[in-house]
Amino acid sequence: MKIWSYALLVFLGGCSYGVVSTFVKIAYSQGFSLSEITGCQYFMGSIMLWVISIFVPKVRLKYKQWLSLMISGIPMGLTGIFYNKTLSYVDASFAIILLLQFTWISIILQYIFNKKVPNGKNLIATGIILFGSILASGFLRTEMTFSIIGISFGMLAALSFAFFIFLSGRTGITIHPIYKSAIMTTGASLIIFIFLPPVFLINDELVNELWIYGLLTGFFGSLIPPILFNIGMPKIGGSLGTILSASELPMAVTMSTCILHETVSLLEWIGVAIILFGIAYPNVQIRQHYLFHREQ
Repeated sequence: MKIWSYALLVFLGGCSYGVVSTFVKIAYSQGFSLSEITGCQYFMGSIMLWVISIFVPKVRLKYKQWLSLMISGIPMGLTGIFYNKTLSYVDASFAIILLLQFTWISIILQYIFNKKVPNGKNLIATGIILFGSILASGFLRTEMTFSIIGISFGMLAALSFAFFIFLSGRTGITIHPIYKSAIMTTGASLIIFIFLPPVFLINDELVNELWIYGLLTGFFGSLIPPILFNIGMPKIGGSLGTILSASELPMAVTMSTCILHETVSLLEWIGVAIILFGIAYPNVQIRQHYLFHREQ
């Protein structure tokens, strides 16, 4: 495969993440609760990952390694709870913008825990992302109303997602990515079941169309992105990968506009473009022939 093929996989992985919020909003409109939607999403996602992991090479893990990976999945589960809760208060297009704030929160976490001082590019990027978020959120629209509760849960989702990325890079356990994803998603499911008891497993909701939304959100949110990222990221590098995976933002906004009929103004689209630029700015590597001349 040529390098642009791997880049396309990462781009599609980001797009896959971007469609999840639309299915969650539709599930809410069908009367399903946060507990049912979130629990079923990660339950179905972990099952699909474990089924696929049957066909990948495995290594024998020690108890502490299992525990470490499952604990690393806890922020993923909390992200699912907070993000889906956000979607019950705000539009899908606004919720994804709140989640994308993890980009600058990650810089703060690196400073707090690793004493890594952000460079000038990262600080400029943070300013760009915050400015773009103001435009993309619709804050400048006089008729726009905001939910403080929704914004709060959205920022908690961004914080927990930043912690998930931070902890994922510190496990130091070398196993097949799909096997690793299955264990971490199981940890995410367990923490969700602690806070949101899985009553959907014993009532009739699972057979009452809930399984459809669990399958869709699990497939697009827990199965496809890890597989595509784990194939493409090692080939194109983290810097370009960060830029391409941000495709979840325009995809989520596009889906919310076309499927959910949410109103997104031109100014808000400009804000989306500014956020994407802010994400790309510190990661751009000046290598003009990178995608076209580098081959496997």
